Amino acid sequence: MRVFITGASGWIGSAVVPELIGAGHQVVGLARSDASAAALTEAGAEVRRGTLDDLDTLRSAAAESDGVIHLAFKHDIAFSGGFADAADADRHAIDTFGEALAGSDRPFLIAAGTLGLAPGQVVTEQDGQASDPVGGHPADGPAKRRANAHATVALADRGVRSSVVRLPPTVHGDGDQGFLATVVAIARERGVSGYIGDGTNRWPAVHRSDAAHLFRLALEKAPAGSTLHAVAEEGVPIRTVAEVIGRHLGLPVAPVSPDDAAGHFSWLADFLGLDSPASSAYTRELLAWQPTQPGLLDDLGKGHYFATPSA
Repeated sequence: MRVFITGASGWIGSAVVPELIGAGHQVVGLARSDASAAALTEAGAEVRRGTLDDLDTLRSAAAESDGVIHLAFKHDIAFSGGFADAADADRHAIDTFGEALAGSDRPFLIAAGTLGLAPGQVVTEQDGQASDPVGGHPADGPAKRRANAHATVALADRGVRSSVVRLPPTVHGDGDQGFLATVVAIARERGVSGYIGDGTNRWPAVHRSDAAHLFRLALEKAPAGSTLHAVAEEGVPIRTVAEVIGRHLGLPVAPVSPDDAAGHFSWLADFLGLDSPASSAYTRELLAWQPTQPGLLDDLGKGHYFATPSA
């Protein structure tokens, strides 16, 4: 297939690109900068210059492709407080791809998340598929992004082989700059490896290479309207993660009260205290996906998360 990918040079995309090329697919990646374009060229992909706001570019690239994987999200806007605006831009891109692919039965995949869908319960692929967004006010960014996933699944009714691949909050591996790297940085800055409350809350996890493999399988054979979970580990207790971090950094490990969590963990506090395990039993059976990479604690044990930051 000729596959167009947004976010192709990002954390997930830069693993999906070689996964697809290695399986014989031709990849065209969206690049908004010279650095991203160079990285894609080095990886063996074609480059289409543009941004998520260039809807004509997205439309023509999709029309010229056998499938689309949409991984880009305006995280710079989201982290500066404009999550709702970032979700709106995401929706415009999804609608544009839907229009270009309607009636073609070509695959269209987007990335979503498992975190917070049903706190305290093991989330399955069938959870959160109601017609209305799960939780939150309709104007909230997270609620809008869940609505975007619903809109993607609904494209199956318009002749698009659409799939939503939900990712856990910890997509780990060497080079990760996401949630887990942030937890490590906070521990180093505060001089203590903390966890909220008793730390028994759980986060699911997956190695990014295993996640990339699932994106390829979904592209090739997921049924229209599928919701899939890229979850290798159902739930790793956050206290256990904090203990491994403390051991590697030589820091004490201590609880942080919920009242003090925002002061200690900043924006991460809203997420780090969630108990949000997730299952991938349906995904594994449907696509014969079997994770093979190291688990979260083993990956932490390799030490790359604890390399001294460059000056």
